[in-house]
Amino acid sequence: MKIMCLNGWGGKLYDKLLPYLKQNSPDILCLQEVVHTPATDKDWLTYKDGNHILPQRANFFRDVEMALPDHKGIFCPAAQGVLWDENAKIPSQWGLATFVRKSYPIIEQTQGFVYKSYSPHGYGEHPRSRSAHAIKVFDYNKNSAVVVTHMHGLRDLNGKMDTPERAMQAHKLVSMATGMAENNDPLIVCGDFNVEPNSETLKILSQAGLTDLVTTLTTKGTRTSYYTKPKKYADYMFVNKHIKVLNFNVIFEPEVSDHCPLILTI
Repeated sequence: MKIMCLNGWGGKLYDKLLPYLKQNSPDILCLQEVVHTPATDKDWLTYKDGNHILPQRANFFRDVEMALPDHKGIFCPAAQGVLWDENAKIPSQWGLATFVRKSYPIIEQTQGFVYKSYSPHGYGEHPRSRSAHAIKVFDYNKNSAVVVTHMHGLRDLNGKMDTPERAMQAHKLVSMATGMAENNDPLIVCGDFNVEPNSETLKILSQAGLTDLVTTLTTKGTRTSYYTKPKKYADYMFVNKHIKVLNFNVIFEPEVSDHCPLILTI
């Protein structure tokens, strides 16, 4: 089974990302920073937050669904805010998504918030609402269930330092993931955590019996050349002792986002 985790950057590099997803076709794709805009058929809209202006692939969720026709896509919104079509406001949902190959039945799942709650009338003040998604699939090749949980950790405008809010979301993430992994189920926890390797967040997950693969296997970080700030770590992938790791890689080439894909084969 191949699991990929990636912050999709709102589909900014979709022309590179979609062929990459088709070629690699992970069995489970954990995708953060996903845009879903049912109110329009436009391909591109603009996100505006003060001086922070980004092109957004308006129906990024739909794009990935079309690229992975053999997968079931589940979109988990954290907020509905506004994107811009020149001077027109378009209501758009933002969150994360999980794509599962249809041959792996989803036998249990939980969608919830690790920070704040759903923001229905605007993206909200920073730090903004953050959700997580946990699924349990059955792997007939191994005759075993596998639990995969991912989140997009809160972004603090002051940086990636430890905060009470980040500690709280880490505990909520652990509770969601371990609550579903019963009877010694293999468990994977991943996502864009928006923290550094020495953070309290990673310590909380480690105390829960989880081992991070990123910090044990690379010193280069998880960001591509599109990310120009100095601190290069953001994304992590943890496993429990019941996961047999066959291969793990942080993918620096090709660049399909400002984050690197994390790919685990078990």
